[in-house]
Amino acid sequence: MGRIPTALGSRRSRIIVRISFEQCSLASKPSTLQIGRKWPELQGARDWEGLLSPLDGTLRGELLRYGEFVRAAYASFDFDGGAPSYGSCRFPSRSLLLRAGLPETGYQVTRLLHAASTPAPAWLSPCSSSYIGYIAVCDDEGEIERLGRRDVVIAYRGITTFSEWVDSFKSNLTRLPTAVARWSNAGEEEEEPMVERGFWSLFTAPGEAHSSLQQQVLDEVRRIIHEYGGESMPPRSITIAGHSLGAALAVLSVYEITCQQWSDDAPPMVTAVSFGGPRVGNAVFRRRLEESGGKVLRVVNSNDIVTKVPGFPVNDDDCCIPGGEPAKRNVARVPRWLVSKMGWGYSDVGRELRLSSQDSAPNVVAAHDLDCYLKLVAACTD
Repeated sequence: MGRIPTALGSRRSRIIVRISFEQCSLASKPSTLQIGRKWPELQGARDWEGLLSPLDGTLRGELLRYGEFVRAAYASFDFDGGAPSYGSCRFPSRSLLLRAGLPETGYQVTRLLHAASTPAPAWLSPCSSSYIGYIAVCDDEGEIERLGRRDVVIAYRGITTFSEWVDSFKSNLTRLPTAVARWSNAGEEEEEPMVERGFWSLFTAPGEAHSSLQQQVLDEVRRIIHEYGGESMPPRSITIAGHSLGAALAVLSVYEITCQQWSDDAPPMVTAVSFGGPRVGNAVFRRRLEESGGKVLRVVNSNDIVTKVPGFPVNDDDCCIPGGEPAKRNVARVPRWLVSKMGWGYSDVGRELRLSSQDSAPNVVAAHDLDCYLKLVAACTD
């Protein structure tokens, strides 16, 4: 396995790890390494400086562990389109992790999460509101000691219904209604934070039998912070892990949680772990998220086209390069003003761990699969 590190000066620098896919195999057991006081660094307190190239062994174990939580969100989803229970969670919350294949996590699911998508004809999509993930709290004293804090996991699956596909293709940017206007030193109003319209709709639209995903998350986070707050309690962290669409929802969740005014003197550290996530918002959204203290680590497969959409990433030279790849000679550039007018000016959020299989003919579909991502991470060794 060869490693090609890039400059680490930028918070958005890319770390490329080239791997032979034949080497990839998932770890059979979750990490049992003692983390202790190292946990803030692993959660991104220093933007993962020095941990990505080569990939730190403990961080590797944590990425795999959070990836398994995402896998459990998929495993607990009812895929039977002909059943009345289609789109619901197959398991009760008390036994969800056990029955989804994670018997000894030290976490307990406290809430199932649902998202409402654009209604579609019944013959295409039997439901417009479905189970999207869950929230779980670490309540095992031994695991709390190992982790160095009480961790809260929010896990999101990727797209599974036709209605979610419809929303995901609404790729123009929309303004955040909760954003506060700001003015520059010259007295001019700054650009507004904007996010992909379809992702925002899935995050904020209420369903017939539930509130919006945004409200569900905030309500449960408030409850958990209140229940486990206090000086005598261990420190807390919130880790939001997602794949594909779930990765986009994870970024939006970090933004919403960190922008809240918490009464607690020591609000929890909030981190998103994104597997194969698409772009979510514009450069102003990225800056606001960074200013709020939220952390995002994006795990990207170079062969995964989903990580290159939607829109165009805006470069510092007022031009945009389709696909977002490093500038090359004779590559077409699109002026920033034109992309902005089209509503397609996006910005990659957080730090990126870019993995690349050495397969000569990569499978575009398989490259986006969560299992592929976890195998690539598992193949990264010190």
